[in-house]
Amino acid sequence: MTTVAFIGLGVMGFPMAGHLARAGHDVCVYNRNPAKAADWVETYAGRSAATPREAAQGAELVMVCVGNDDDLRSVVLGDDGAFAGMQAEAILVDHTTASADVARELAGKAAELGLGFLDAPVSGGQAGAVNGALTIMVGGDAAAYARAEPVIQAYARMARLMGEAGSGQLTKMVNQICIAGLVQGLSEALHFAQCAGLDGEAAMEVISKGAAQSWQLENRHKTMLAGDFDFGFAVDWMRKDLSILLNEARNNGAQLPVTALVDQFYADVQGMGGGRWDTSSLLARLKPAK
Repeated sequence: MTTVAFIGLGVMGFPMAGHLARAGHDVCVYNRNPAKAADWVETYAGRSAATPREAAQGAELVMVCVGNDDDLRSVVLGDDGAFAGMQAEAILVDHTTASADVARELAGKAAELGLGFLDAPVSGGQAGAVNGALTIMVGGDAAAYARAEPVIQAYARMARLMGEAGSGQLTKMVNQICIAGLVQGLSEALHFAQCAGLDGEAAMEVISKGAAQSWQLENRHKTMLAGDFDFGFAVDWMRKDLSILLNEARNNGAQLPVTALVDQFYADVQGMGGGRWDTSSLLARLKPAK
């Protein structure tokens, strides 16, 4: 049993912290909305704290899953932040999708305090979190990863150390680049099938057994054909992620013309009122067949 703090109980963090409790770890949670923390305690019979600092006190591992760089700094730094409550040699595992810069910043601060830090963004969406089947890409010290990895496995299907601090976030950017292109391609394929008078579902079933197969095709084509987008990974979140990676590309010289174009297509979906729709809603901006 490991003593763990979990900070951030959104659609991802809530079930992730639950998997830790069910695995037998001693879990204390913190959430900005205390009612959400109380709901988690009632569901999983754990503990909650009034501040990140209090949640982190006595914890061997502190997991964080919040919204962005600023949210991350707000719960980690300062008098009430997690770092202020962590004991020497404790490790903070950040599951937020954030910038590589903030990962390096917090890793440096952790080292000054005698703490460990891992940037460990996740992929797999809400379903992956609920089912304990997330993919986790990690940056940081190998010794810290070796200590954290057995606990992370409570909600991971795949976890891998990718390199020094920031490498986890950079790998998550690679993931989002792939997803952006795949979803746009799938949207255009379905749109073309409809315009050509084909049975879209039959077409997807056939090509899914060949070189066009992908997770997005297998798991999203039916809901896309039905025009059902009120679930999943929100367009607003995807645009946040794309903003981070496009900024990183400007800094490192990577050329991402398709990703930049798809980002603008997502802006179109936001303009349609689809900011909370699933990322597969790119199909909605294409005109239906006549």
